[in-house]
Amino acid sequence: MQQPKDEHALREQICTIGQLMHRQGYIDGNSGNISARLDDGRILATPSGLAKGFMSPDQLIIVDMDGNRVDRPTPANRDLRPTSELLMHLECYHKRHDVMGVVHAHPPVAVAMTIAGIDFQQCLIPEAVVILGLIPTTPYATPSGPENRDAISQLIEHHDVLMLAYHGSLTVSDSVWDAYLRLESLEHTAKILTTVHQLGGPKRPIAPHQVEKLIDIREKIGLLKPGDAEGFYAACGIPNVSQDDDLTERVRGIVREALADLID
Repeated sequence: MQQPKDEHALREQICTIGQLMHRQGYIDGNSGNISARLDDGRILATPSGLAKGFMSPDQLIIVDMDGNRVDRPTPANRDLRPTSELLMHLECYHKRHDVMGVVHAHPPVAVAMTIAGIDFQQCLIPEAVVILGLIPTTPYATPSGPENRDAISQLIEHHDVLMLAYHGSLTVSDSVWDAYLRLESLEHTAKILTTVHQLGGPKRPIAPHQVEKLIDIREKIGLLKPGDAEGFYAACGIPNVSQDDDLTERVRGIVREALADLID
């Protein structure tokens, strides 16, 4: 979905996302945060210390790319501060000019997977391969500070979905609505993977040639990132073409030597 150009419409959409996150159980209490990039480059962000499922549009706060508050305070947000995870949000916008929306949540099953040490980077669900891509998990970092920003800094350049170990999720997109939809897909994927492990683990992963078709689809819809293909090759057991060529050449060399010995 395209990001609303009208600021008030965008404020309402962020509040709707907050309600959905609360209703779906992706956040609890005052946790979670949402932001969106405005057309002029400023960032519209949810406030800290406020239940995201019960926000009003006039409670959102505008900051610049350095995190300075630049809006005119209203009675509704005068005493509020921007989200405590603002540094992490700003890092996404600094690293990715295509990112227009960021959603941070605490989806319970996905977070539980990081605690249990279950890897998200498995080629088991077609929709996850195409829409979510590879989902790395960051090292543990203390929430609400520069550690979280540093933990995601390099990974967010090449991924739209990250898991923050023991903590939560981070999803980005070219609209805040699509960033939220990625959160939904992430938790749905986590539920399936968890069930698979409860049933004894995957018995028949998707065949490598079928995974390659999914990678092609991801590329055609503009979601393939630099290094994605190589990452999928490693995660899904697909032979890298260049590695395959090297192996073929080594085998040919062995055969040539064997034939030479026979001739001698």
